[in-house]
Amino acid sequence: MAIRSLFSGNRKKKEEGQEKAFPEGLMTKCPECRHIQLTKELEKNHKVCTKCSHHFKMTAQERVAYFLDEGSFVSMDDHLQTSNPLNFPAYVEKISADQQKTGLNEAVLTGLGTLDGEEIVVAIMDSHFRMGSMGSVVGEKITRAVEKATELRLPFIIFTASGGARMQEGVLSLMQMAKTSVALKRHSDQGLLFISILTHPTTGGVSASFASVGDINIAEPQALIGFAGRRVIEETVREKLPSDFQTAEFLLEHGQLDAIFHRKDLRKQVAVLVKMHTKGGVQHV
Repeated sequence: MAIRSLFSGNRKKKEEGQEKAFPEGLMTKCPECRHIQLTKELEKNHKVCTKCSHHFKMTAQERVAYFLDEGSFVSMDDHLQTSNPLNFPAYVEKISADQQKTGLNEAVLTGLGTLDGEEIVVAIMDSHFRMGSMGSVVGEKITRAVEKATELRLPFIIFTASGGARMQEGVLSLMQMAKTSVALKRHSDQGLLFISILTHPTTGGVSASFASVGDINIAEPQALIGFAGRRVIEETVREKLPSDFQTAEFLLEHGQLDAIFHRKDLRKQVAVLVKMHTKGGVQHV
């Protein structure tokens, strides 16, 4: 018994040592290929798996750091606060928890910045905040960003990532589809550029409105893009859907997307597009 306790104690000390040697968050496992890699290496690679090129989700702040010129971003409308129009139980508490977790006031970050020297207005949805769902403040922030782009005669670029309309706000969330689309129409009427970049996942009311009406629609590889879920569609049409249905590649093949860019190429490619469509812009390849 004493000998067994001795070895057990050594094993316990060894396990405790291992826990100290490998702190939480040091390694990250890819959900696609199961490859385990250093989290720092993954972040250096713009959160793309070094083995299978799976694109991990990014926070809004990570998008800003990667996509825009350093130090150029100026945030807009961070003061807007979500209310609880339907008195949905615990809704305000959940919003507060996500605000603490993400550092955002809502599921989209909007503002002005420069991309390779060109001024743009950008909106970046963050799926870490209520799954990027579209409520009244999300729609209001996107609409104000589009209106600012129209006022300053600048290109508007949005990164979409959403589970759809936010059920806790009922029809008010659905109204954001129309409001944002009207603002984008006014922006378009001025001959200004709108680039929509669809990331994983972009679904529901977001995919059915502003995410799909860009002058140029771009996606990241293997992004899930669609309106209703696969099971709902299969039960409705009573057919088995293709295995790649609602992926970026499927939509590109069927004409809903203009291009798919790997994350390492995205910034450069979008910068070229902006320069090509900006008055007086000079293309650098």
